[in-house]
Amino acid sequence: MIEVRNMSKKYGKLMANDNINLSIGRGELAVLLGPNGAGKSTLIKSICGLLRFQGTITIDGQENHTVEAKRLLGYVPEFPVLYPMLTVAEHLEFIAKAYRLKNWEEKGEALLRRFELDDKRLRLGKELSKGMQQKVSVCCALLPQPQAVIMDEPLVGLDPHGIRELKANITELRDSGCALLISTHMIESVEENWDVTYIMVKGRIARVCRRTDLAAGQSLADVYFNITEEKGQEDTP
Repeated sequence: MIEVRNMSKKYGKLMANDNINLSIGRGELAVLLGPNGAGKSTLIKSICGLLRFQGTITIDGQENHTVEAKRLLGYVPEFPVLYPMLTVAEHLEFIAKAYRLKNWEEKGEALLRRFELDDKRLRLGKELSKGMQQKVSVCCALLPQPQAVIMDEPLVGLDPHGIRELKANITELRDSGCALLISTHMIESVEENWDVTYIMVKGRIARVCRRTDLAAGQSLADVYFNITEEKGQEDTP
């Protein structure tokens, strides 16, 4: 569903992403882990068509910058950016018109109720807290019922109810056949239901780990710290 082949992104002399390859199938939850500066956000923005890059990225066989690919993809950025003078309800209406959705109102209402925004529908974007903005961002990403979803630190800023509902929604999306890529520093938040994890260090994929690769008693956190600490020691003079 999401295919990244020989993808590289350079900022001047800095190689932010160096020959990245990854594949996420339908009904698969992929996790992107790595320390700050590893290149995770650059990779995500490139997949979403927000940056130019070298290599190939496709969504269900469609080049990621095409309209066909964008219709299939939902994106929740690390920092939600809402229109300050649009209400919560108007944000959903804007997405519906942009995607030319029909009969979307019931789906929109269900999302607002689920994320406790139904009583905030007339609040302006600029009046919302960081957590509420994040919830609106999630609702906008899910309204078109995408077949692939990318989330960059989606749980940051959410209250306990929002975290619970988003985690449940992620599981439902995976079970419905959606391909998911989630970048997070909160490893414990994805320990229950991940399928494959890509661990990035200094712009490269240092390890691809599937759940079946774990030894008895080993956790995803164990794998992550083994890789990142080992890389850090290698770079120490």
